[in-house]
Amino acid sequence: MRCLCEGNSIRSTVRITGVAKNTVVKLLCEMGCACANYHHFNVRNLTVQRLQCDEIWSFVGAKAKNVPVEREQDGWGDVWTWTAIDADTKLCVTYHVGDRGKHSAFAFMQDCASRIKGRLQITTDAHKPYLTAVEKAFGGDADYAQLHKIYGASEANEARYSPATCIGCDMKTVSGVPDPDHVSTSFVERQNLSMRMHMRRFTRLTNAFSKKIENHGHAVSLYFMFYNFCRVHQTLRVTPAMEAGLTDHVWRIEELIALMPQPQVKKRGPYKKRARISD
Repeated sequence: MRCLCEGNSIRSTVRITGVAKNTVVKLLCEMGCACANYHHFNVRNLTVQRLQCDEIWSFVGAKAKNVPVEREQDGWGDVWTWTAIDADTKLCVTYHVGDRGKHSAFAFMQDCASRIKGRLQITTDAHKPYLTAVEKAFGGDADYAQLHKIYGASEANEARYSPATCIGCDMKTVSGVPDPDHVSTSFVERQNLSMRMHMRRFTRLTNAFSKKIENHGHAVSLYFMFYNFCRVHQTLRVTPAMEAGLTDHVWRIEELIALMPQPQVKKRGPYKKRARISD
């Protein structure tokens, strides 16, 4: 579990621990389901003043342009993970694994609204699906602003793997009266780096990418549970869950593992005597 939470791949975890690959994958799946279930029911009724939202790219199986037609039904291609971070407590309020379209944006923002009480200020980038999604999810109970980053022109015939240099930002007030001093996406963008550092599947230019969309979702669920409850934040000196009042101590890995349901062992009944077959 420590290997998986600290950014090791499945195969490196196998080499370090000496256990079978299938055992590691099975543990990841069971822990991912348990962590998603705990987050769904317990990370609620949050008091959030400033919420920052963003989406991070990854892929399953192959990048979208290289996906065979027969693999499209298996979830191969580009995958986007939507994240919402409380700028004060650094708590991940919610996350969503899907595409970058309006349906994913709506589901993501609806889940945010269901976990937060009171009025808040929201900052996102200039991704268009946010406009309708935030309005439908929060209505008039949020001060919403978008931060549009302006990038410089890249050189001709230059092949870039990352965006061009950011030369400025343009703030746009969408609804309410957001405080300009707190219109920022810095914390959630820093969270993107943490995700790439703690999940080998998100590391660029490697062959550790996810091969199944289900396992990708399990890894994301495990990471955010570890981030919220087990990992001490460097600036807070406590975990985000402690800062948000969701727990009173730093969770140990053993407590994280205890979230998994105990296997149901069926007791074997008494042996029945075989009836003798007479000649």
